[in-house]
Amino acid sequence: MDFEKKLGRLEEIVQKMEKGDLALEESLKLFEEGVKLSRECNQRLTDAEAKVKILMSVGADGKPVVADFTPEEN
Repeated sequence: MDFEKKLGRLEEIVQKMEKGDLALEESLKLFEEGVKLSRECNQRLTDAEAKVKILMSVGADGKPVVADFTPEEN
């Protein structure tokens, strides 16, 4: 599932939980899914931030620094 779909699902989970009419088991199941999605989205954002930093870096000679990007493993 891509980032946007995960974020959309996370928003859907939040809306369901905010209604407050779910059974305890269903709430726990959604909460667990939401935590998992939140962690995955956070990791994707961290990876994107690292990539942007690489793309924006400039060497001492004033030229852009070119480096391969390898996302962190979880």
